[in-house]
Amino acid sequence: MLDRIELAEKNFKTEIESEIDLEKLEEVRIKYLGRKGLFTELFEEFKQLPKEEKPKYGQVLNKAKSLAQKLFDELKSKLESSEAEQKEYIDLTLAGRGVNLGSKHILTQTLDEIKGIFKGLGFSIYEGPELESDHNNFEMLNFPADHPARDMQDTFFVNDNFLLRTHTSPVQVRLMENTKPPIRALMPGKVYRNEAISAKSYCLFHQVEGLYVDEDVTFAELKGTLVAFLKQFFGEDVKYRFRPSFFPFTEPSAEVDVWWQQKGKEGKWLEILGCGMVDPNVLENVKIDNEKYVGYAFGMGVERIAMLKYGVGDIRVFFDNDKRFLEQF
Repeated sequence: MLDRIELAEKNFKTEIESEIDLEKLEEVRIKYLGRKGLFTELFEEFKQLPKEEKPKYGQVLNKAKSLAQKLFDELKSKLESSEAEQKEYIDLTLAGRGVNLGSKHILTQTLDEIKGIFKGLGFSIYEGPELESDHNNFEMLNFPADHPARDMQDTFFVNDNFLLRTHTSPVQVRLMENTKPPIRALMPGKVYRNEAISAKSYCLFHQVEGLYVDEDVTFAELKGTLVAFLKQFFGEDVKYRFRPSFFPFTEPSAEVDVWWQQKGKEGKWLEILGCGMVDPNVLENVKIDNEKYVGYAFGMGVERIAMLKYGVGDIRVFFDNDKRFLEQF
């Protein structure tokens, strides 16, 4: 039996000293130290030995098994440590992995471009709350409570006194109430209209309004400013026209159309903004001397501008968050 114990110990050492990984090491453990392993068999044989021989072989067998267990534990710990180091190893010579970055929404890009052009023309940027009072949204802008022009803008009322603003004009009111002329400002932001959703209209859209108040301001200056914007935004060959119109807070008023030509379709005029000279009543409401100061104002929808520039035929796609559409820009 002594020869078998020595052979088991020798073979165990030989197997674990060869090139081995954790998986093969576990196979060796099962072979020698498992419940049905070689050392277990030897202990079963040991039990059959005569009583006087057990001390002689028992000490050798226990020593051999303990050594095998120790060698196994040491090698397992070493292999596990090496494997952990390999997992944590960073090869600095490898090429870097590309990072997929998001991009600005097409409406944000369009709005940034509009703001950039008008900032270049001397306009400052101002913003205001989307939840507005009826007083600022309508009354201060020449919309009395019974004025029929209120029907032009279907409104989301929160209560009798507050609403979701239907245009960014209330920002003009706030600005004129707290700033002395000259004022040259641009007011971008979200506005809300209780309208049926279709390819050309939505209940939420973005608007940019401009205001210039000073002495001796003329309609010619308004026209020159807007033409300069159109040419910078759409290109020098842009085709545009001014048409007389009506807005309660400007007089005289006009609308500006741009020729919209989609590939393969018949071209048409598309209205992109309204404008006019600030009504003297509005200046009086904000306590600006309308005998001394004159102003002009204009407003445009960002979605309509983006549709025109990029050939988008349906306003709803701006709000669908479809990556197939957004990644084109």
